[in-house]
Amino acid sequence: MTDKSSPDTPPGDRIAKVLARAGVASRREAERMIEAGRVSVNGKQITSPALNVSENDKITVDGKPVSEPEPPRMWLYHKPPGLVTTTRDEKGRETIFDKLPEDMPRVMTVGRLDLNSEGLLLLTNDGGIKRKLELPSTGWLRRYRVRVNGRPTDDSLEPLRKGITIDGERFLPMTVTLDRQQGANAWLTVGLREGKNREIRRAMEAVGLSVNRLIRISYGPFQLGELKAGEVEELRRKIVRDQLGLELEDDSGTAVKKPKAVKHMSRKSPAPRQRRKTPRP
Repeated sequence: MTDKSSPDTPPGDRIAKVLARAGVASRREAERMIEAGRVSVNGKQITSPALNVSENDKITVDGKPVSEPEPPRMWLYHKPPGLVTTTRDEKGRETIFDKLPEDMPRVMTVGRLDLNSEGLLLLTNDGGIKRKLELPSTGWLRRYRVRVNGRPTDDSLEPLRKGITIDGERFLPMTVTLDRQQGANAWLTVGLREGKNREIRRAMEAVGLSVNRLIRISYGPFQLGELKAGEVEELRRKIVRDQLGLELEDDSGTAVKKPKAVKHMSRKSPAPRQRRKTPRP
């Protein structure tokens, strides 16, 4: 264990980088965990990320040992409504991590879905993948099936297609298709390339519509398909490596370059593997 402030180049890697590689959190999140006093090295609590560690150092987070870094892995998860996507909830609500199979390694979510939203959520054990895929510059389209209360028309939805400003915050243009009217509700398909907090719900409210169901059906090339609520499906490592264009080192911990253009994956594709249901409570 070496202080980064040493005038000589210290051996090992920055502690936050090691935590990101081990799938604990993204590098920035790991730095916040360190500053909060949740990380110890060789039994000593640390509060500064300006520290290098080697393979001989023993690292714990919240008192639990951090395992050796694994190769980058990704999973598709069908999030049911009623679960939060944070690792801890101040209100004591159930999180998706309470429902994942017990034999899964430590994982992080790529982005998040609101408490009452459902559908496709990407999981990874790699902080570099998480960071890269959450960046707006990635440019991946995220598609949702949205049920709203009201009777929208193409004209009333046009502001969303052009981009809308709500309370001083600018939302990028969305793709919005009116699929069908079903009684007092209507079904829409919405696509966007950024992930601002409650973006779709706020945008719909701005044009006089109330969202009562929201299902993410795709994230970039990855599709929800026939994955049932609560099921988890791991992607083959070759897909993670090839389709995401992985490299092995950058300043975020595991360095992933910008994803290449890829074909959409369906359930008929041989790429996914290992579908598992989450344990029943």
